Amino acid sequence: MSEAQSSIQTKADHDTVVWLKERSALSDLPDDVLTAIAAKVRLIKLKENRRLVLEDTLPKSLYILKQGRLEQYRTNLTGAAIASSLLPGAVLHFLELVVDQPTRQTVISLTDCSLWELSKEDFCAIAQEYPRLTQHVSKQLAANLAEVSSQLEFEQSRQDILRPYRVPRAKRGIVGTSRYAKRLRQDIRDASRDRNSVLISGEAGLEKDNIAALIHFGSPSRRSPIIQVNCRDLQSSGAELFGRWGGKPGLIEALGNGTLILNNIEELPEKLHTPIQHFIETQLYLPVQRGYDAGGIKPATPKLSAARIILITEAETPSKDWVEQVIKVPTLRVRKKDIQDQVNYYLSLIAQTQRIPKKKITPEALRRLQAYPWPGNLRELESLLERGVKQCSP
Repeated sequence: MSEAQSSIQTKADHDTVVWLKERSALSDLPDDVLTAIAAKVRLIKLKENRRLVLEDTLPKSLYILKQGRLEQYRTNLTGAAIASSLLPGAVLHFLELVVDQPTRQTVISLTDCSLWELSKEDFCAIAQEYPRLTQHVSKQLAANLAEVSSQLEFEQSRQDILRPYRVPRAKRGIVGTSRYAKRLRQDIRDASRDRNSVLISGEAGLEKDNIAALIHFGSPSRRSPIIQVNCRDLQSSGAELFGRWGGKPGLIEALGNGTLILNNIEELPEKLHTPIQHFIETQLYLPVQRGYDAGGIKPATPKLSAARIILITEAETPSKDWVEQVIKVPTLRVRKKDIQDQVNYYLSLIAQTQRIPKKKITPEALRRLQAYPWPGNLRELESLLERGVKQCSP
């Protein structure tokens, strides 16, 4: 290499060291280590939507993203893969190369990218020459361990907060072939496609809480938690929902991007109408705080949440103006066409639960059921059939 070429290369290496020092995740490495890395890396190009790395394979190189955006994800056999974006400065496979372990995630390009690549052989040679490189890994492992420990502690606290209110699953789907049943299924599908708040209204006994669960478990957020709170049990301060400033977090913070069902919204304390409406419209809320005016304490600042709210009511309520979608659940007396399907479903369910042969219903009995007005709706029908099966059992 000529003297001029050597000078150009030295300047290029210097510029690379400065970039790594100022803009990469390797910024806390000593200058001599960064200089050794800069001398061995080569710049590569990666077109948009190309795979750079496949999960569960041994890495062949260290990569440092200079320009563009990458995405890394781990294949999930039971649901959607959890993905995260990588921006310039991200370093791939540092830890895996040191401990000689396979990669954990697949990496693809979201845009055209420029990356510095350092081969495994060169990386191992630098690590052998500069022991401080492995010391950096030890610090990284310690930091990762502390972060995992903190996450586990937070997750345990979060689960403790949510546990009394959890909804484990939807009990059943919508039974029947009437136009009312078809419309209700379509309303549920529509509500499942986005995260807008929904009001579900209807008479008692219509399993409106189950409809809310169907919306959640049919949505992309189905693996996030879903909880149900009865509004009549809430304090007027809202501390259970919003938490206390500087103290115990509330249900909304613990939910993350999960779903909160507020049952009997017509019984929501009046003082909470404005905070709940504000949260639905802005996703912002204020933790409860007392006495900061008199005591000179700094006032609470708004918090942002990705939680979704589903309201349930049996009465006319101003909350219908808070949401973009209202689902009016039809009564059983207007769904006479569905009563036969509903009866057969409940009889099958009772037989399965009690481990007995399925009972049959006579045409005369079915006509009488279809003529009845059902003030208690589905809940009354299921209860009647349970009593009837019990009386018929030997």
